[in-house]
Amino acid sequence: MGASGYAGAELMRILAWHPEFDVSVATAASNAGAQLADLHPGLAALGDITLAPTSADVLLGLDFVFVALPHGESAALTSLLPPDQRVVDLGADHRLRSPDDWAHYYGAGEAAEPWTYGLPELAGRASEVADSHKVASPGCYATAMQLSVAPLLESGLVEPTDVVTVAASGTSGAGRKASIALSATEVMGSMSAYKVGGVHQHTAEVVQELSAIAGRDVTLSFTPLLAPMPRGILATTTMRTGQGVTLEDVREAFDVYYASSPFVQFLPDGRWPTTAATAGTNCGHLQAAVDERSGRVVVVAAIDNLGKGAAGQAVQNANLMCGFPETTGLDLLGVTP
Repeated sequence: MGASGYAGAELMRILAWHPEFDVSVATAASNAGAQLADLHPGLAALGDITLAPTSADVLLGLDFVFVALPHGESAALTSLLPPDQRVVDLGADHRLRSPDDWAHYYGAGEAAEPWTYGLPELAGRASEVADSHKVASPGCYATAMQLSVAPLLESGLVEPTDVVTVAASGTSGAGRKASIALSATEVMGSMSAYKVGGVHQHTAEVVQELSAIAGRDVTLSFTPLLAPMPRGILATTTMRTGQGVTLEDVREAFDVYYASSPFVQFLPDGRWPTTAATAGTNCGHLQAAVDERSGRVVVVAAIDNLGKGAAGQAVQNANLMCGFPETTGLDLLGVTP
């Protein structure tokens, strides 16, 4: 559902080479009736695929449904699907457990039923996803932030009340809808901040999930930036450390936490994450430093916002839900250069 958008197109690209999934139906809203390759020329090798209207009746009887619709649009349709139909929603409709958070950050409509939150790298979450029929995939920024913070909260190396993230995203993170602010003339050669002051919608799910890990309320200050590139996220997160915490302590916490996570790489000393290195993959690259003067640890994370931040993560969740190895059909190696 939503194959005309950027995340939907990335899903189609990944699923085309997946050994276990065959795409039976691809839908769109205003682009229903159009050819997929007319909207996404890079998918021309998939042949003539006509986009069907986005409605629940075309999805009945399918083994699996991926939903890549704008926030606030999926719940009405997914509520019409059978309880035992397996669904991954890439949007926000089913991520939040608090109706107040939904009202504050998304405004329109009522909060939908919360589903299993599908960030498999969080401790114990992969098994929850595997046992679920309905999974809500995290937001792209939210993924980068949680990968950066979760191991340090779990190990008690940082204070949960002082988490600060500044993260830059490529323009595809804003979706495909036409916008002057996202036009090449406005974006090229320029960086800008937006939704400043704790109002970005991904804040809610990050605080929700990290607070559960910490066992107490997490305080997050998040500032997003728009970068002049089509895809990728580079997030820098700082947290106040306990006294005497060293870089070796931090590295051990990450190594232990992600020991069984094939898509997360904590890089060797001296090598820092770049968005280019994760482009087209489902990987997250991490590195850290301890700023002894300020008493803070600095974690830098790079992901592809359309990969680990959207379509790749959705397929990772689907693999777990269907009993396949979670790496099935997903790239771990970036394109170089």
